[in-house]
Amino acid sequence: MNSGSLLRRTPLSTLVGAAVLGTALLAGCSDNKPAGGPPMGPMPVTVLDMQPQKVPTSIEVMAQTEGARETEVRARVSGILVKRLYQEGEAVKAGQPLFQIDRSSYEIALAEAKAKAEQTSREHNRLKSLIEAKAISQKEYDDATSANAIAQAVLRQAELNLSWTTVTAPVSGTTGRAAKSEGNLITTGADSLLTSIYQSNPIWVRFSLGDSDLAKLSGGRVTNKNITGIELILADGTVYPKSGKLNFLASNIDTTLGTQALRAEFDNHDNRLLPGQFVRIRLLTGERNGVFLVPQSAVVQTEQGAIVMLAGEGDKVAPRPVQAGEWHGKDWVILGGLKAGDKVIVDNLMKLRPGAPVAPHAPGEKPGAPAKDAAAAPAKQG
Repeated sequence: MNSGSLLRRTPLSTLVGAAVLGTALLAGCSDNKPAGGPPMGPMPVTVLDMQPQKVPTSIEVMAQTEGARETEVRARVSGILVKRLYQEGEAVKAGQPLFQIDRSSYEIALAEAKAKAEQTSREHNRLKSLIEAKAISQKEYDDATSANAIAQAVLRQAELNLSWTTVTAPVSGTTGRAAKSEGNLITTGADSLLTSIYQSNPIWVRFSLGDSDLAKLSGGRVTNKNITGIELILADGTVYPKSGKLNFLASNIDTTLGTQALRAEFDNHDNRLLPGQFVRIRLLTGERNGVFLVPQSAVVQTEQGAIVMLAGEGDKVAPRPVQAGEWHGKDWVILGGLKAGDKVIVDNLMKLRPGAPVAPHAPGEKPGAPAKDAAAAPAKQG
């Protein structure tokens, strides 16, 4: 009988049992023989020595910038738009021409009004001498006076209409996109919008506080006493170099969103901030003493709460439940669970197990050069 037929007749359970027995024998042999490589030592980890600190307390919320003034530029007379006189998006000064509407019909209307006004003025002056001589009735003179006043008013309106064909900037600021193009028929009324001008210095920032944010403030509301400063955080995480101030505080809570609307004002003379940007507002609410700062990556969130890994007694991993507060920059503010001198592990967290030996070293040191207070750890493990 050949080996192939023998394998076909051997039950599967017998083969599995033989494999398990062979694995056990190999394991026994490996226990009796020295391993090919050196035994694994304690895992090098970076630790931070915890010391109580004083940190500012704050509330951070999403916000959006807006121009201090957003002024609509509208046509006051109808006509064909002949020319745009500005570059979209550029800064303009009050009174600067922005659009030109066809003038021809308004020039004709002005000439007619001027001729009519001159005629009624001459007639009024002629009748004035006659009324003094009692040569005409008082009614004739009054009618001439009224006709002259009407003609002069029509002349003034014609002058205004002609001047309004050149649409100027009502305020200084940054222009928006033109709403009409050359050749379009411009009409007065709802369709008269030509562009908008945004005043971005100072710039305003709109934001809202919810119930959970308001609960962090004394009295549960925003006042000048519990807000010590306002900072603006840009999209890249940097803090805007100028501090702001509150210039609007809603006196009611939005019943739909359950939030209170606020607005802050920031100096923006260099136009670094543009209307419509999404930013973050940080309200400084005071200071907190005796807390610890731990990098966000070193705090592990579990179902039971936040924990950190310590290099504990004998340089072994010791999980420690902590009470985490708000963020301060890139760190968690730890309100409870730590004491001065604790060594919090900040790297290799996924490889750690409670009770596992570690070789701690200070930040900036190489893993082979452990911190002074952990220098004896490798010797203890040997």
